[in-house]
Amino acid sequence: MQRGRLYGDAAVSEPKVCRRCLLQEMTDENDYYQSVIRYRATLPPKKRTPDDAYAARLALCKACDQLNAGTCMQCGCYVEMRAARRDMHCPLEGRW
Repeated sequence: MQRGRLYGDAAVSEPKVCRRCLLQEMTDENDYYQSVIRYRATLPPKKRTPDDAYAARLALCKACDQLNAGTCMQCGCYVEMRAARRDMHCPLEGRW
């Protein structure tokens, strides 16, 4: 979906900025999401967050007001990368 502004007689389109989206939901960021998939697949099982815990972490991130276009505004990471590692945690205490 695109929004437009009028300047004189012409409408100028602006891309919609997704505030609470993960990379996997942003079609224009597909290359970054493919990197997340490769990164997670290459993590040793001892370091990789199990699938169910990974999904739960991402659900918490998606509901957080600090998520902006796949990035955590508290620490600057891509949340899908941070959530992939078992030994990482949310920068906001006690979330995950």
